[in-house]
Amino acid sequence: MNLEKILAISGTPGLYALKVQTRSGFMAESLIDGKKVTVGLRSNVSLLSEISMYTHSEEKPLAEVMRNIAIKEDNGPAISHKASNDELLAYFEAILPDYDQDRVYPSDIKKVLNWYNILQAKGLVSKEAPAPSESKAEATE
Repeated sequence: MNLEKILAISGTPGLYALKVQTRSGFMAESLIDGKKVTVGLRSNVSLLSEISMYTHSEEKPLAEVMRNIAIKEDNGPAISHKASNDELLAYFEAILPDYDQDRVYPSDIKKVLNWYNILQAKGLVSKEAPAPSESKAEATE
Protein backbone atom coordinates (compact mmCIF):
# COMPACT_ATOMS: atom_id res chain seq x y z
CA MET A 1 0.00 0.00 0.00
CA ASN A 2 1.62 3.22 -1.14
CA LEU A 3 0.45 6.35 0.65
CA GLU A 4 3.26 8.56 -0.68
CA LYS A 5 1.07 10.82 -2.82
CA ILE A 6 -2.18 10.66 -0.82
CA LEU A 7 -3.05 13.87 1.03
CA ALA A 8 -5.42 14.97 3.75
CA ILE A 9 -6.16 18.69 3.45
CA SER A 10 -7.33 20.45 6.59
CA GLY A 11 -10.81 21.92 6.23
CA THR A 12 -11.81 19.72 3.30
CA PRO A 13 -13.47 16.31 3.51
CA GLY A 14 -11.95 13.16 2.05
CA LEU A 15 -8.55 12.41 0.62
CA TYR A 16 -6.68 13.75 -2.38
CA ALA A 17 -4.08 12.39 -4.77
CA LEU A 18 -1.16 14.72 -5.45
CA LYS A 19 -1.00 15.40 -9.19
CA VAL A 20 1.26 18.34 -10.04
CA GLN A 21 3.32 20.93 -8.21
CA THR A 22 2.71 24.54 -9.22
CA ARG A 23 4.46 27.83 -8.44
CA SER A 24 2.00 28.71 -5.70
CA GLY A 25 1.30 25.23 -4.30
CA PHE A 26 0.08 22.12 -6.04
CA MET A 27 -2.83 20.49 -7.84
CA ALA A 28 -4.64 17.58 -6.19
CA GLU A 29 -7.52 15.34 -7.27
CA SER A 30 -10.26 14.24 -4.89
CA LEU A 31 -10.45 10.47 -4.40
CA ILE A 32 -14.17 10.83 -3.67
CA ASP A 33 -15.49 12.70 -6.72
CA GLY A 34 -12.44 13.18 -8.96
CA LYS A 35 -12.59 16.99 -8.85
CA LYS A 36 -9.27 18.78 -9.12
CA VAL A 37 -8.39 21.45 -6.58
CA THR A 38 -5.52 23.90 -6.29
CA VAL A 39 -3.93 23.91 -2.86
CA GLY A 40 -1.92 26.92 -1.75
CA LEU A 41 1.29 26.78 0.23
CA ARG A 42 -0.49 28.15 3.30
CA SER A 43 -2.93 25.24 3.48
CA ASN A 44 -2.45 22.68 6.22
CA VAL A 45 -1.74 19.46 4.31
CA SER A 46 -0.69 16.05 5.65
CA LEU A 47 0.81 13.21 3.63
CA LEU A 48 -0.71 9.94 4.82
CA SER A 49 2.74 8.33 4.57
CA GLU A 50 3.93 10.69 7.34
CA ILE A 51 1.11 9.94 9.81
CA SER A 52 1.58 7.47 12.67
CA MET A 53 -0.61 6.14 15.47
CA TYR A 54 0.52 6.07 19.09
CA THR A 55 1.02 2.69 20.76
CA HIS A 56 2.41 1.91 24.19
CA SER A 57 5.75 0.81 22.73
CA GLU A 58 6.25 2.92 19.59
CA GLU A 59 4.50 4.85 16.84
CA LYS A 60 2.98 2.67 14.10
CA PRO A 61 2.89 4.10 10.56
CA LEU A 62 -0.60 4.63 9.19
CA ALA A 63 0.17 2.27 6.29
CA GLU A 64 0.77 -0.54 8.78
CA VAL A 65 -2.49 0.22 10.62
CA MET A 66 -4.38 0.20 7.31
CA ARG A 67 -2.69 -3.07 6.33
CA ASN A 68 -3.97 -4.55 9.62
CA ILE A 69 -7.50 -3.43 8.73
CA ALA A 70 -7.12 -4.93 5.22
CA ILE A 71 -6.00 -8.23 6.73
CA LYS A 72 -8.93 -8.27 9.18
CA GLU A 73 -11.44 -7.38 6.45
CA ASP A 74 -9.78 -9.46 3.68
CA ASN A 75 -9.32 -6.24 1.63
CA GLY A 76 -13.00 -5.39 2.13
CA PRO A 77 -14.52 -2.27 3.69
CA ALA A 78 -14.12 -1.56 7.40
CA ILE A 79 -16.97 -0.61 9.73
CA SER A 80 -18.44 2.83 9.19
CA HIS A 81 -16.71 5.76 10.83
CA LYS A 82 -20.21 6.79 11.92
CA ALA A 83 -20.57 3.80 14.29
CA SER A 84 -20.80 4.45 18.03
CA ASN A 85 -17.62 5.29 19.93
CA ASP A 86 -17.82 1.99 21.83
CA GLU A 87 -17.96 0.02 18.56
CA LEU A 88 -15.10 2.05 17.09
CA LEU A 89 -12.90 1.55 20.15
CA ALA A 90 -13.57 -2.22 20.22
CA TYR A 91 -12.87 -2.49 16.48
CA PHE A 92 -9.65 -0.48 16.73
CA GLU A 93 -8.47 -2.58 19.67
CA ALA A 94 -8.83 -5.66 17.45
CA ILE A 95 -6.77 -3.93 14.73
CA LEU A 96 -4.08 -2.41 16.95
CA PRO A 97 -4.26 -4.06 20.39
CA ASP A 98 -1.50 -1.97 22.00
CA TYR A 99 -2.70 1.45 20.83
CA ASP A 100 -2.41 4.19 23.45
CA GLN A 101 -5.98 4.89 24.62
CA ASP A 102 -4.85 8.13 26.27
CA ARG A 103 -3.42 9.66 23.08
CA VAL A 104 -5.58 8.11 20.34
CA TYR A 105 -9.05 9.65 20.46
CA PRO A 106 -12.30 8.36 18.93
CA SER A 107 -12.06 11.22 16.40
CA ASP A 108 -8.66 9.86 15.27
CA ILE A 109 -10.14 6.38 14.87
CA LYS A 110 -13.04 7.81 12.84
CA LYS A 111 -10.57 9.55 10.50
CA VAL A 112 -8.50 6.40 10.00
CA LEU A 113 -11.58 4.27 9.25
CA ASN A 114 -13.03 6.90 6.92
CA TRP A 115 -9.70 7.18 5.08
CA TYR A 116 -9.38 3.40 4.87
CA ASN A 117 -12.86 3.08 3.36
CA ILE A 118 -12.11 5.81 0.79
CA LEU A 119 -8.84 4.10 -0.21
CA GLN A 120 -10.50 0.66 -0.23
CA ALA A 121 -13.26 1.90 -2.56
CA LYS A 122 -10.53 3.06 -4.98
CA GLY A 123 -8.64 -0.24 -4.74
CA LEU A 124 -5.66 1.38 -3.04
CA VAL A 125 -5.46 -0.87 0.05
CA SER A 126 -3.65 -4.15 0.28
CA LYS A 127 -3.04 -6.73 2.95
CA GLU A 128 0.28 -7.57 1.31
CA ALA A 129 3.41 -6.29 3.01
CA PRO A 130 5.44 -3.89 0.87
CA ALA A 131 8.36 -5.48 -0.94
CA PRO A 132 11.61 -4.62 0.83
CA SER A 133 13.52 -2.12 -1.26
CA GLU A 134 17.24 -2.36 -1.78
CA SER A 135 19.35 0.42 -0.40
CA LYS A 136 21.55 2.35 -2.81
CA ALA A 137 24.67 0.82 -1.26
CA GLU A 138 23.42 -2.71 -1.91
CA ALA A 139 22.40 -1.80 -5.46
CA THR A 140 25.86 -0.50 -6.37
CA GLU A 141 27.78 -3.50 -5.01
